[in-house]
Amino acid sequence: MWNHALEQSRRQFFTSGAAGLGGLALASLWSADAARGSTPDPNPLAPKAPHFAPRAKNCIFLFLAGAPSHVDLYDPKPILREQHGQALPKSLTEKVRFAFIKKESAILMGSPRKFTRHGDCGMEVSDLLPHIGSCADDIALVRSLHTDAFNHHPAQLMMTTGVPRFGRPSLGSWLTYGLGSESENLPGYVVMTAGRGSSGGVSNWTSGFLPSTYEGVVFRSDGEPVLNLNNPQGVSRELQASGLQALTELNRTRLSYLQDPEIASRIAAYELAYRMQTAAPDLIDLSGESQSTLELYGVTRKEPAKNSFRGGGPNVYQQFSKNCLLARRMVERGVRCVTLMHASWDHHSNLDAEISYNAGMLDQPAAALVKDLKQRGMLDDTLVICAGEFGRTPLAENRGGNKQNTGRDHHPYAFSLWMAGGGIRGGQVFGQTDDIGWAPVVDPVHVNDLHATILHQFGFDHHQLVHKFKGLNVRLTDQGGKVIKPLIS
Repeated sequence: MWNHALEQSRRQFFTSGAAGLGGLALASLWSADAARGSTPDPNPLAPKAPHFAPRAKNCIFLFLAGAPSHVDLYDPKPILREQHGQALPKSLTEKVRFAFIKKESAILMGSPRKFTRHGDCGMEVSDLLPHIGSCADDIALVRSLHTDAFNHHPAQLMMTTGVPRFGRPSLGSWLTYGLGSESENLPGYVVMTAGRGSSGGVSNWTSGFLPSTYEGVVFRSDGEPVLNLNNPQGVSRELQASGLQALTELNRTRLSYLQDPEIASRIAAYELAYRMQTAAPDLIDLSGESQSTLELYGVTRKEPAKNSFRGGGPNVYQQFSKNCLLARRMVERGVRCVTLMHASWDHHSNLDAEISYNAGMLDQPAAALVKDLKQRGMLDDTLVICAGEFGRTPLAENRGGNKQNTGRDHHPYAFSLWMAGGGIRGGQVFGQTDDIGWAPVVDPVHVNDLHATILHQFGFDHHQLVHKFKGLNVRLTDQGGKVIKPLIS
């Protein structure tokens, strides 16, 4: 027989009072916030202080999903060209796992690209990237990266979340979790895409086990900036405001009772969406930009006559150019982190034509972003990163019984990226791979070392930026990582 008094006592134990589980949960939330140096705030995106004085306050990540070939863009290998068509010793490949290459008939493939020196530093980059080369004295080119995963989705997760598996917060989510946002009318973390979708999709900008307010919000560069942001026909601004006020009051009552951070995220999301209805259309309106700025980014440049490539499409060049300009406009408005995704750089065949197309898409607007930020005085505290998830093999792709195909396979053992701004020391090449670009031989940099260095630039000890999940203090660099101090100015 049901005992009302017993049930009331049970409910009180679980939900009320400092002695109940509700009180324990609230104490746990306060403890977690205290460990980060703050107290619970009804606005999860309120600005927060880092552990120490930061060099960077905003991040723009150009993510080249599919993995560009380092030996064709950033890492010149004349000896690889000399050994073109030769086989590697079996001792080098017998314990190596490839995605598609057949080891028994694999041969080396040199790059046809010409590398030239740029800037006072003399940095060598491919002839496909002359605009990025013109920024050489402002960028740090890292040639000794390596990662743990050799297939796209796990490797993309490794780069964006620190581990090659689902369910973990992305770098942008960690930054907004740790620092909040300085924008009142736009999300703290924004994602824009061009080309076809990446293998990892939304898992590359998820908030994982962090509150959902820290997840990347996908923006479009044309039309309605965020899908379903506009009011339905017949719903006035006044009616929407009245409904939002009532909903907020109900949610705040529930928040005070349960102390569930997801309710705070919900309140903040509804209120932000209301403000974004004005701010987001203004953001993507480029009519106030000068003609010289539009031309710098290539917003109105012609699309190549042939664009039916893996990363191509009828408007990809203009779309990526516009995304780079919008990224600058976002950080001007206080957005903490912007990720620009482009896919795909997965060139298993037709490498020369397809990487030429993709590099042409990337080169002008990426360099324009660095130059524009610099001339506006924003590069000092805006960190720009350009990377894929791994590199490509010095060996030729040889699927289908071909002696030599025209592309390269996945290669996690070595790849390159570049960074600019945010306290990174430009005008340097860091790390070195062997004569064929197979593996680092000087100053290897693991992906988690990169993460530790990025967090350091934003004022965080990567060991201390944690979130309690399932009883553990979890961080972006759980698998390890160290700050690469020579990269820092």
